[in-house]
Amino acid sequence: MTKEVIIEKIDEFLIDEFEVEAEELVPGASLKDSVGLDSLDFVDLVVAVESNFGVKLVGDDFANIVTLQDFYDLIERKLG
Repeated sequence: MTKEVIIEKIDEFLIDEFEVEAEELVPGASLKDSVGLDSLDFVDLVVAVESNFGVKLVGDDFANIVTLQDFYDLIERKLG
């Protein structure tokens, strides 16, 4: 799966399932502040990633995830 497809799928479920505005989905956006995800949303995000990409995420995976780009990179590494 290409990086572009990964980004497209992530953006799609953030818009559809988390009601994030498309214009907020820029690589440097903070997942907590700009995108507006709280701790409960992160649980739902893990479920969405597992169903969309078939990879498991654990709490430690999010230790260094600050921006949307960090999240894209995490999923790319998990799929890699």
